[in-house]
Amino acid sequence: MVKVTVWNEFLHEKQHDEVRTVYPDGIHEALKAGIGTDGFEVSTATLDQPEHGLTDDVLANTDVLIWWGHMGHDKVEDAIVERVHARVMEGMGLIVLHSGHFSKIFKKLMGTGCDLKWREANEKERIWTVNPAHPIAAGIPEQFVLDREEMYGEHFDIPAPDELVFVSWFEGGEVFRTGCTWFRGQGKVFYFRPGHETFPTYYNDNVLQVIRNGIRWAAPSGAAKPVRGNHQPLEEIKAK
Repeated sequence: MVKVTVWNEFLHEKQHDEVRTVYPDGIHEALKAGIGTDGFEVSTATLDQPEHGLTDDVLANTDVLIWWGHMGHDKVEDAIVERVHARVMEGMGLIVLHSGHFSKIFKKLMGTGCDLKWREANEKERIWTVNPAHPIAAGIPEQFVLDREEMYGEHFDIPAPDELVFVSWFEGGEVFRTGCTWFRGQGKVFYFRPGHETFPTYYNDNVLQVIRNGIRWAAPSGAAKPVRGNHQPLEEIKAK
């Protein structure tokens, strides 16, 4: 059973009727319901909880953390960012969604500004599967369409992905690296672009399948932890 924590700042839904209409219980609850329970044990955490809901105990019992944030990036305490970063380096998977590209944790893991072009114009997004053999692409068609989304366009200021799984084309002409993976320490990071708060993207079957696949991919492998530092020889070293 993969233990998943869905983190959402949960601010838009409280402040904007347009968002609350789409996600009345919050984006985190929509994701929790959409992910389902087939092989997953899913809990949620939000910005306004003590320690943002990401206590040492919560993170110690999280295999994969899903992160959605937008208007509250600066409200996330640096100590919590360091805590999450340490867990990723130890092997916890991290899935960063949509505007989480500007979160403190994603920028820390990438080491870049993570900026991009953007536009809100209710335009069509076509997502292309460019690495169909990748586990995150399992069961996903060659391409699928989101009728309305926010545009993100290149250049996306990220380090070159270790693996590129999806790219997007937008009705206005831009393209974007929409599904990217990286390896950081013992952990795996997956960035997936769709998910503007005023659109019902997290009810889309293909989007939810990508996220479920991402959870399975990012979950800890169970491999032995690396041993570092001064080390005694495994074999006899003969005097020379």
